[in-house]
Amino acid sequence: MAQQIGYYTEEGLQKLKDELYQLRTVERKAATQAIAEARDKGDLSENAEYDAAREAQGLLEMKIAKLEEVIANARIVDNSKLDLSKASILTTVSIKNLSNGASMKYTLVAQNEADLKSGKISVDSPIGKALLGKKVGDKVDVQVPAGAVTFEITSISI
Repeated sequence: MAQQIGYYTEEGLQKLKDELYQLRTVERKAATQAIAEARDKGDLSENAEYDAAREAQGLLEMKIAKLEEVIANARIVDNSKLDLSKASILTTVSIKNLSNGASMKYTLVAQNEADLKSGKISVDSPIGKALLGKKVGDKVDVQVPAGAVTFEITSISI
């Protein structure tokens, strides 16, 4: 399976590195301690607590390995080299809903950095996918849970 390159801001990549550090230093020690405590309770063949602790440790190790792979394949996007003639990752796109006239502004980010409250949407979301590669004045149809919505791109910035 080919590794997928992820594009991040410096802040987003640092957040992933901090999470990995937390998993390696704090969570891993807690999982080891839980296994040791369960082992001390007696017969391992009939110890459900031991089995649960081992399973939790396995899931933690899988999460660590996945995060290590994401970080290894991460690329930081340089804002100064962004092409503002079209919507791309890390650009801020202002759109207008043509059915109700509502205006919105979103920054297109990697899935791990998405945070709707701060106006950051994933390039993998329905709106994000529809906006990628489009220019100011383009109209895009987006399939959302409420049905199809048409947006017009009014500006693209950093």
